[in-house]
This record gives sequence, C-alpha cells and structure tokens, in this order.
Amino acid sequence: MEQRRLGTSGLRVSRLALGTMSWGRDTDADEAGASLLAFLDAGGTLVDTADVYAAGEAERILGGLFDDVIPRSEVVVATKAGARREDGPFGGGASRAALLAALDASLDRLETDYVDLWQLHAWDDDVPLDETLAAVDVALTTGRARYAGVANYAGWQVASAAVRQSVTSLPLVSVQSEYSLLDRSVEAEVLPAAEHHGLGLLPWGPLGRGVLTGKYREGVPADSRGASAHLAGYVGRHRTERTARIVQAVVTAAHGLGTSPLAVALAWVRDRPGVVAPVVGARDGAQLLGSLAAEELVLPPAIRGALDDVSSPTTPDDEPEEPDLPPWE
Repeated sequence: MEQRRLGTSGLRVSRLALGTMSWGRDTDADEAGASLLAFLDAGGTLVDTADVYAAGEAERILGGLFDDVIPRSEVVVATKAGARREDGPFGGGASRAALLAALDASLDRLETDYVDLWQLHAWDDDVPLDETLAAVDVALTTGRARYAGVANYAGWQVASAAVRQSVTSLPLVSVQSEYSLLDRSVEAEVLPAAEHHGLGLLPWGPLGRGVLTGKYREGVPADSRGASAHLAGYVGRHRTERTARIVQAVVTAAHGLGTSPLAVALAWVRDRPGVVAPVVGARDGAQLLGSLAAEELVLPPAIRGALDDVSSPTTPDDEPEEPDLPPWE
C-alpha cells in the first residue's frame, strides 16, 4: 500500500486508515484482531480510534492486540479526545484538565505510553481555544503524543488552531472531516484551510456512511447500519433523491470498470487533492477486504470527471453549520 506524508510533517502513513468505531459494539475482539492483521498484511499502518468509541472499548481491544498479535511499533495509532461530556468540575469536553485526563485514560486502555497522532475530536464553544491547545502542547512536549490534529472543525476553526500552534512550534498535522461523493462540503473552507496551513485531510465516512456501496438502493438490509436503532438516522441523512442519482452513477461506473461501487467511491475520495488517508470502518473481515480491493483501482479521467459533475455541491448552503456526527456510544 502506498505511504503518504501526513500534511507537511515527517510522519508517513498508509493511504488507507482502518477505523474502529464498530469495535466493541458490532465487532468483537477476535474479529477486530483478524481485521487488523489483514490490514497490516496489505501494507496498512494507520489505525484510527477514539476514547468515545464503545465508551473506550475500541481502544481497549486495540491495546490488547499489541504484542500478542502485532508489535506496537508496526501500527500508527491515532486516537481522539474532547467529545466526551461528564459531570464534575473537569467535565468540559475540551478543557485542559479533561483532555489530559482523557489522554492518560486512552494510553492505559491502549497499553502504550504514547500515541502517534492525538486529535481533538470536536470544537468546544465552552472552552477558550488557547486552553484547549495548551493540552496539546503538554501532550506533545511530554511525549504522550508524537503528533496532533483536529477533527470535525469548520474551516475558520482549523485556521485558528493551526495559526496558534505555528506560534508554539508544535504545529498541527491533520484534520479529520466527513468527505465523500455524497458530502463535499469540506471543499468550501476546510480543505483550503488545511492546505494553506500544511495539514493533511483524513476523510471519515468516505463511503457515504455505507450508502455509496449501493446496498440501500432497494431498501434497508436487515443486517446493515441503516436498520440499527442506534445508527438509522446517521445513515438516513444520506438517503435522498440527490444521493440516489450519485449512487446510480457510482454503480454504473463500477459495472463499466468491472469492480465494486465501494471501490469506485473509495478511489474517488482517496485521490482527491489534499487527502492523505480515508478512514474506512469495517464490521468484519469481508467488509475490510472490499475496501482493500480498491487499492489497485485508479479511476479513468472520464469517469472521475463524470462523478465530479454528478456530485458537485449545488450551493454554498450545502455546508452544514454543525457537523452531523455519529452516535459514538
């Protein structure tokens, strides 16, 4: 698998990241271990998790796989903090105390003394940005995190955080945002801000929350996320007339190329300007193999252009004011 630099940093990661949001909920430890091995065997290195995934169980499963299944040194571990809300004086999601406590708890669950990439999971209106980023400074200078990034920030928020960190000589290296043929809102402000400040984009939801695979064209499969009470609304946001036209274009392209709609959708976002590594979640090994199969696919210019046209954002109002985040816990 091709390796790419994360932004302008010296960190190199695989151009596909393994997401773990389903670990500990829909994916047990054995299936997670098999998926991780398959991912690493294919040349993958970047594994993305968060302290809120299954209330920390995803991190715990990943930590339990180190040494017993794979050496820690072979995995680029990315985790997040700042989205959890708790009672008490330090319960603010992105307060300095809450963030540093969350990082230490993540390290315990991951059974490691550092993470390669620590990401602020969401913007917090209740905490000054300087306080939030002071926690990043501590994490980096103490070695508990080797690099830092942000997730689900608007364009101006990315720019504000990047400028502040450039002054401290502890620059941010990445931003994680939803990006797919069904949601290209990051192209308006987030991508330009990331490019200007040297941050690499890690798209989440590159398959349109599963809708771009084509499996929802005839209804909602009983074993899909869309049939889950926990995630039905999360998937349903992308089941519209506009997205149906985009999905049909993806299916048509896949048929012409002799591949899967999943591979077409993933290859499209993987090779967009500014993108470093789409984060793909897989409940089991079969789903992961479908994503890995896209590694060799390069979309012909004519097909890429057709997909660009059919998925083009219609108005600036398409960009949501607040990110529509999944229900993690």
